Amino acid sequence: MSQPIQTIKGTKDVLPAEAVRWRHVEDVARAVLGRYRYQELRTPIYEATELFARGIGEATDIVGKEMFTFQDRGGRSLTLRPENTAGVVRAYIQHKLYTGPSPHKLWYLGPMFRAENVQAGRQRQFHQLGVECLGSEDPRWDAEVIVLAADFFEGLGLAPSAWELQLNSVGCGACRPAYRDALQAWLRQRAAELCADCGLRTERNPLRVLDCKVAACRVVLAEAPLIDGALCGGCREALDTVVGLLAAAGVEACRNPHLVRGLDYYTRTVFEFVTCDPRLGAQSTLCAGGRYDGLVAELGGPPTPAVGWALGMERLLTVLPSEDGAVASPVAVMVSAPGAPLTPGFQLVRALRAQGLVVDLAPAGKLDRQFKHAERLGARFALVLGEQELAEGVVVVKDLTARTQERLPLDAHALVGRLSQA
Repeated sequence: MSQPIQTIKGTKDVLPAEAVRWRHVEDVARAVLGRYRYQELRTPIYEATELFARGIGEATDIVGKEMFTFQDRGGRSLTLRPENTAGVVRAYIQHKLYTGPSPHKLWYLGPMFRAENVQAGRQRQFHQLGVECLGSEDPRWDAEVIVLAADFFEGLGLAPSAWELQLNSVGCGACRPAYRDALQAWLRQRAAELCADCGLRTERNPLRVLDCKVAACRVVLAEAPLIDGALCGGCREALDTVVGLLAAAGVEACRNPHLVRGLDYYTRTVFEFVTCDPRLGAQSTLCAGGRYDGLVAELGGPPTPAVGWALGMERLLTVLPSEDGAVASPVAVMVSAPGAPLTPGFQLVRALRAQGLVVDLAPAGKLDRQFKHAERLGARFALVLGEQELAEGVVVVKDLTARTQERLPLDAHALVGRLSQA
């Protein structure tokens, strides 16, 4: 016998019991997003590689080391999407969604792909839920998307004590260049104390050095110059407004002056919801995002400020309370007497399902085995149709709990009331 084929490293199957939990999270997301008037957008799983190189930034780890890129038969370079903000912006521009009232509120859910080291809560194929609010630089929208995430967590039963909101500003085109130069100069002076990745980032993307997770680097970086002193008046005012609005909404934020995001397109507000749940190991971020006011123009659209966030579904499900994800037990199971025609029972099951009941079929065989099958499924009733019952136009309804039975008309509408008592 040949060896069975296994899943590829970095991917996993979502089995039926776990899929129930996924659907619950998705249902809560749709309900909360609907209250905020967000509309769903579905983009392709692969895009032109140029989209991510221009949108995310060639100096980022994602573009430099983590993308799944291939050539199609026409020689075009395509990439499985590593994130979806760039794809949303591409669709926003291509389909001229910027016409009409602003801001435009969009959300997405689907698989993303990154060639990362597999860890708890981190796969190479993973799923992201994200929101994008395009068309306004008003910091009220920054606050709203953050409160939206908090409301989503609350809807899932994830208490505020289970997470911490960290907030920062990475400045704008007017004030960040000077800070970038000052930080880069400081990092070059301390290069011997930093890891090799920090050395590369110092030259390509110095702000990303502040996000290094190596313990020795964290000690050195605690002394790094902070962006606070470099923020322009507009950036400082925007940050203060966001903090004030969050406080008014009852969402507590912790200022983290070292917080940066791994994508080049962020401006001003950046934030992360983090948790100390040990099941996630070092991957403590549940949800992250920020403002990206220059990305739409960078990708060929009109100047359009925007803000959004994304969260990893696998990581979120890891920290949610575990619940029984078994499929619902049937109310009744159709038992067919040996020798009886199958068609009437099959039709009755379909009619009962049309009435909203969960009904199943027992495998053919002896009656006692069919009854035991119904009990194993957790059914309250067994429906028995034999030649005599069909001749009389009735069905035997056997109560598997009370061990009683009765004969009722062979009519779905007449049976619904009795079966609904389960």
